Amino acid sequence: MEGVHHFSELAIAFLNMLLHIDHFLGNFIQQYGAWGYVALFCIVFAETGLVVTPFLPGDSLLFVAGAFCATGMMSFPILVCSLIVAAILGNTVNYQIGKRVGPKIFTAKRRWLDQEALLKTHDFYLRHGGKTIVIARFLPVIRTFAPFVAGICAMPYSRFQLFNISSGLFWVIVLVCAGYFFGNLPFVKQYLNVIVLAGISAAILPIVLHALWRVCKHYMQRARIK
Repeated sequence: MEGVHHFSELAIAFLNMLLHIDHFLGNFIQQYGAWGYVALFCIVFAETGLVVTPFLPGDSLLFVAGAFCATGMMSFPILVCSLIVAAILGNTVNYQIGKRVGPKIFTAKRRWLDQEALLKTHDFYLRHGGKTIVIARFLPVIRTFAPFVAGICAMPYSRFQLFNISSGLFWVIVLVCAGYFFGNLPFVKQYLNVIVLAGISAAILPIVLHALWRVCKHYMQRARIK
């Protein structure tokens, strides 16, 4: 019970940080100065490069960082360049991890492993992988898994990097610029936590609903067989 209580406290603290990320980031920059760039680089790299950290803030972090650039607390060119490198490098590492894991997944003879589905996913990435990488940049959680799956499906590296670099540039510049021009508006600052929560919900809710539908469909099919 103590472990569960400790986990719930951490979850609440993380959610509080996510909803008030402007205050947390502002305090960090005031206390540690240039280390703020390093912290942001590490967070963006981890969110895009490690499949175990899809919960890290990405979109909201870039937006708030852009708002701090407008106030003079951060340098716009340094921030944008460092975050672009972090986003591109993170996706590259994630792709390489998926590529190393991929052959084992395709050759493993597991009852729970749907080889046909994996082959279909492989074909889909060959045909539409570029669009998937670009769109996924703006979708929390999916952003973390898209390059990993691209590596598993052996998407051609040159093609992957083409869309990885272009989408990384687009993602960082759009969100940082949005924060720079709109992040300090009174209305946006007042309801930033609501905007962040709405953005997360809009991205995750369809995934949750789709998963629930798959589960319900599975049990309905089993009931018909019986």
